[in-house]
Amino acid sequence: MVAAIEQDRRLVFTYGTLKRGFSNHVLMQEMIRDGDAAFLGISHTVEKFPLVCGPYRVPFLINLAGAGDCVLGELYSVSPRGVARMDELEGVSRGHYERLPISVRLISIDDSDEEAPVFQGEAYYAHRSYGEELWERNGKKGFCAYSESEAKGYVKRKDRPQGITFLDQIQIFIESTSE
Repeated sequence: MVAAIEQDRRLVFTYGTLKRGFSNHVLMQEMIRDGDAAFLGISHTVEKFPLVCGPYRVPFLINLAGAGDCVLGELYSVSPRGVARMDELEGVSRGHYERLPISVRLISIDDSDEEAPVFQGEAYYAHRSYGEELWERNGKKGFCAYSESEAKGYVKRKDRPQGITFLDQIQIFIESTSE
């Protein structure tokens, strides 16, 4: 696995639609095929973080260490070109998400969890301009993994209303009454 972590690459923890079996994983598959990403393994956050769904069942990791649960996801080694592609998908320049540091531990069937090495990587968190509000809107209740159950009802970007920005959709969601 260490061979997959080259000097110019970043470790990126994915926890939602970029994971295997979910709608945006096609990007990861393309990046792997193009040599811009390598799957390193299933992992979980070392610290607890809130993981919630926002509008259209889009998953959001909230940058509130200590709240929520340890989050299950996947760890990738990603080239600078691959990170740029992920930043575009995640709307980093548009204020949708922000890529920030995170500590994760690979899950291994051979070692106990406490003995597994900790890796310093990055993850896409809900932007700080709305992250805490999203956590509160969800009743300060999240989940430890974005699974098929949480993804039920997910709406792909192309199928969402086009006359309104995603940030506006998030704000409407936050201001609505929780279900």
